[in-house]
Amino acid sequence: MTNNPIIEVKQLYKSFGNEPALNNLDFSVEKGEIFGFLGPSGAGKTTTIKILTGQLNQDSGSATVLGSNSQHFKENIYEHIGVVTHDSGLYENLLAYNNLVTFARIFNSDKKSIDPLLKRVGLYNDRNKLVKKFSQGMKQRLILARAILNRPEILFLDEPTNGIDPGTTKEIHKLIFELRDSGTTIFLTTHNMTEATKLCDRVALLNDGKIAEIGSPQDLSLKYNKKIQFKVLLKDNESLKLNDSEETRGKINWWLENGELQTIHSCEPTLEDVFLQVTGRKLK
Repeated sequence: MTNNPIIEVKQLYKSFGNEPALNNLDFSVEKGEIFGFLGPSGAGKTTTIKILTGQLNQDSGSATVLGSNSQHFKENIYEHIGVVTHDSGLYENLLAYNNLVTFARIFNSDKKSIDPLLKRVGLYNDRNKLVKKFSQGMKQRLILARAILNRPEILFLDEPTNGIDPGTTKEIHKLIFELRDSGTTIFLTTHNMTEATKLCDRVALLNDGKIAEIGSPQDLSLKYNKKIQFKVLLKDNESLKLNDSEETRGKINWWLENGELQTIHSCEPTLEDVFLQVTGRKLK
């Protein structure tokens, strides 16, 4: 439907009152990648998603999605976009299955895909339960099922695993990778840097409405690896953290030659460490 980039944002600005929520953002997202938009609460992540999905207008700048200006979306654009946000509505007094039937009609999707989709998100055995009886994790999976019912080209995920148990989070991560591998572009917001490192091909670090850094998690970790260190575990289970030096390299070689070394890891900074270095603030 469009050439790369699948999302293009230029000089995007949005304020609420006198406070800028987004301050001249510039970034693009390529087709088929998982792009992480990372920052603490209030950084502007949800505002960006609302602009990119046509729910909110910016004050200035432009946002193009699938070749269309987000301020002038036509109805058929939503046949190609899926959205998972905290305020994504479900019909609480309907069965889970009937929720998806309702949205299948809205999206003009084949109802035959509902059962396989419920199996995919682990809700098939609960398809005939009222949604109001679902746990938060079950509701989140049903929202995700609804968002991919129309096989979207782009899936917007706003903190998709926030407040969800580790088991459900693992299943959602698996599904995200499956969607990416099938060609869906994923725009993911989160304040969880560990999650972003696992999932994202590239990330943008957002702070006070501005992009502080952008790149792959690995590239950013290496860029801000100011002090090269190694963590080693010796045969007697002694654990050491050593700065890079000629002496350290000599010790490591000796331990290797004499079978004393169990494990060795380099100690690059995490994305959370990078965020702290770049912005001077923690995520929480």
